[in-house]
Amino acid sequence: MKLHGNEVLPSGKSYTLHKILAIVITLVLLTVIPLIYNLINYSLFLHNTTSPTSPSSPYSNAIQQQDECDIFTGEWVPNPNAPYYTSSSCWAIHEHQNCMKYGRPDGGFMQWRWKPDACDLPIFNPSQFLDLMRDKSLAFVGDSVGRNQMQSLICLLSPVEYPKDVSYTSDENFKRWKYTTYNFTMASFWTPHLIKAAMGDSNGPTKTGLFNLYLDEYDQDWTTQIDEFDYIIISGGHWFFRPMVFYERHRIVGCHYCLLENVTDLGMYYGYRKAFRTAFKAINSLENFKGTTILRTFAPSHFENGLWNQGGNCLRTRPFRSNETQLEGHNLELYMIQMEEFKIAEREGRKRGRKFRVLDTTQAMLLRPDGHPSRYGHLASENVTLYNDCVHWCLPGPIDAWSDFLLEMLKMEGIRSARDGLQFG
Repeated sequence: MKLHGNEVLPSGKSYTLHKILAIVITLVLLTVIPLIYNLINYSLFLHNTTSPTSPSSPYSNAIQQQDECDIFTGEWVPNPNAPYYTSSSCWAIHEHQNCMKYGRPDGGFMQWRWKPDACDLPIFNPSQFLDLMRDKSLAFVGDSVGRNQMQSLICLLSPVEYPKDVSYTSDENFKRWKYTTYNFTMASFWTPHLIKAAMGDSNGPTKTGLFNLYLDEYDQDWTTQIDEFDYIIISGGHWFFRPMVFYERHRIVGCHYCLLENVTDLGMYYGYRKAFRTAFKAINSLENFKGTTILRTFAPSHFENGLWNQGGNCLRTRPFRSNETQLEGHNLELYMIQMEEFKIAEREGRKRGRKFRVLDTTQAMLLRPDGHPSRYGHLASENVTLYNDCVHWCLPGPIDAWSDFLLEMLKMEGIRSARDGLQFG
């Protein structure tokens, strides 16, 4: 039967719709099923990449390994390859820490490295450090031991590049150095008490000065300067053994061995705790500071047979083993105060997205009574009155291991950032 253009079979309309619908469904299924399959596989890939327990994730493995290994607990082991610079090859060594120049007769103290109990700690790699710190900045905030650390780092970096002095002042207590090839800036801020302080009496009861400490006031010399830095290493301790008068809310509240009438002796620990609390509070109060704060813990001195100003000295020529000494007395108390105040600051900083880390040098340096300048910080013939130095560290010397610690910490920070980028990117 011939059909005209305007004629259809009685059931043609329904038949045509069913046919079209079937074709459409088939095409949709053929398109969607592969997409769903790929999405499922991609989701599984992301899970396996970012999962902390995934054996296929190098970032997770590195983090897990670092979590399992405390790099700050270990022993000093011989390192015949050290030192990696000399007193003649590095101009950054402070004269009072230039032990070999001034006649120290033994050199064995330079040939040790730190070996963590549960893993290995790589020797400092200057090229790797500078690559990690490209376009970044690092500030040392504290006393002359902090400067000692910075000068050690400059010497360790010297085989790759020496920095250019870009200091904004002639004051040696506030230095800035720039590694131009890497656009890396390093600075030191002298603040022996970390907070606002002033000399009250140049002699004091011990003839070593009496210092006024304003325990609730920031030291503007560094707190107004660190906004721009990516990392700050804060430290302090040895200056708190000297006589001090404590101020809070602009009035005297007590002191440490000030021997002033009607002033309560609160002890050095009171001022030490308040100083770190105020310094950390200053950092957390900065609106524009986005960097990482690193607490470098207290490095014990090693005076024997007398106090630092009463003939004490440090004449040992080898490290202690960990079972030959222990952290106790002042050293333990100062360390515990630092860690307690650090945890408070870290908890508060976390609310603001701030990063706090610990560079724990206390145990390692407790074991190094052999690493100090003693009397080898000047010529024996010089007509000077200097105490035996059992606080600072010879360069080269055991303080160089602090850069081993620092570089390992920076590498772990990079791994964490990469992992977080995969997880949340």
